[in-house]
Amino acid sequence: MTENWLNRQNALIGIEATEKLRKASVMIFGIGGVGSFASEAIVRSGVGRVVFVDGDTVSLTNINRQLIADTSTVGQGKAEIMARRAKIINPECDAISEKVFVDASNCYELLDKHRPDFIIDCIDTVSSKLLIIKWATDNGVKIISSMGTGNKLDPSRFQITDIKKTAVCPLARVMRRELKNMGITALPVLYSTENPVRTGERVPASISFVPSSAGLMMAGYVIRELIK
Repeated sequence: MTENWLNRQNALIGIEATEKLRKASVMIFGIGGVGSFASEAIVRSGVGRVVFVDGDTVSLTNINRQLIADTSTVGQGKAEIMARRAKIINPECDAISEKVFVDASNCYELLDKHRPDFIIDCIDTVSSKLLIIKWATDNGVKIISSMGTGNKLDPSRFQITDIKKTAVCPLARVMRRELKNMGITALPVLYSTENPVRTGERVPASISFVPSSAGLMMAGYVIRELIK
């Protein structure tokens, strides 16, 4: 067999499945603690076209949990860093960065522009999450959405399920209510059954191994769905 960077993957899922991934398009919203690790796994699985969406830049406090954050990238755009990294990993990947904060003024236009096969939602803003989910629902595009990963310490408590089956997570509670009001009755989500740690701080606390675990689980779900 000719040496190929995906030989180990081919041995596991087969060349035909890897070819499906090469032809697939994934759009990832939010390249933070969860999204950066989800992005890494998607790229390393050989997905042919990946769109990274994030209007933020790396800050010093991102270094403890975000794959793209280190002392050399502070101040740089997260989406651009991830796209560059993707091209280094797989030069054949069509890696696209969109440095934008998603809101009602640009969400649908952005999604109509790229029209991915799968969406990974790793952003925190409820209104933006709802816009992305509505577009996916209306256009028949598969999506998985991350619920809250802040103030959590046990990554083994993460699970992927339908939004209706979530509990404990404050973000999931809000999303259940808003999605019901929109008439959306089903949504695959990643959430934690762990009660949030009370820190007394307004900004959510986080540690290296929690959002990373969430991102890898989301990527695994997407890859399995794409090769079905």
